[in-house]
Amino acid sequence: MTASVPQLVALLDGSLVDVETPLLRADDLGVVRGDGVFDVASCRAGHVIDLPAHLDRLAASAHILSLPEPNRAGYERAVAALVDAWDWDAHPEATVRLVETRGPEFGGDATCWAMMQPVSAAVLREREGVRVVVLDRGHEAEETSQLPWLLPGAKSLSYGINMAAKRWAKANGADDAIFVTPSGRLLEGPTSALVVDLHGELVTPKQDGILPSTTLRALMDAAAEDGLSVRFDELPREVLSRVQGAWLLSSGRILAPIESVDGVDVPRSPLHGRVARMLRVPGSA
Repeated sequence: MTASVPQLVALLDGSLVDVETPLLRADDLGVVRGDGVFDVASCRAGHVIDLPAHLDRLAASAHILSLPEPNRAGYERAVAALVDAWDWDAHPEATVRLVETRGPEFGGDATCWAMMQPVSAAVLREREGVRVVVLDRGHEAEETSQLPWLLPGAKSLSYGINMAAKRWAKANGADDAIFVTPSGRLLEGPTSALVVDLHGELVTPKQDGILPSTTLRALMDAAAEDGLSVRFDELPREVLSRVQGAWLLSSGRILAPIESVDGVDVPRSPLHGRVARMLRVPGSA
């Protein structure tokens, strides 16, 4: 742990441990096979945003992987301990990561913990705008949704492809990526949901084979109260050339307007300020 990046770790009994304290056995399947699940919630000024929804999604992911049902009360204790111990004056925005692995390879209990860390300066900058590239996912969304062994809709620890996509984007002059199917249908980002502004209506790709986004759900709930339409639809790749704006949504970044796609400029939506206020992006009031 470095002084510039404070991190806190809590176990499900509510006890805090130093981030440098070993928690995993060398044969833990979360490490050797990526066999586990996680979820990430945003925290602001001592409040965890939509923790019940993140615990629900953690449980849903665990069910898809046939992992033990997450100890909801234990994770709530761990998160409460992190919130109490965090220096909110120094770091008013943070994320909390909830993790469950299958545990030791030859038998044993699941390994579970929660970790809190500040929202990075890079993530805060991306709220001002991101450049994206479109990358082929290699298969149709329906194909994945019909093959449960490919873990559609699960937030598993097997995030190698997602991280490789972000590295590819950065190596090619962008900040992030959007996945597209071989037939040209837009999906999601490696760690984010996609929303576009089509003539004043917010549209997001259909959820076939896509991890449900808690930030997107929060936007849909807030938009319903604000009189703004948000709907699911099939979005062809070409739609990005005629949108009035577009965003990537995720727990840490919250709302990142897309500035360009494959080097072509994308306009800033006239609805950006309204959407930012609905999602309570800091500084948007």
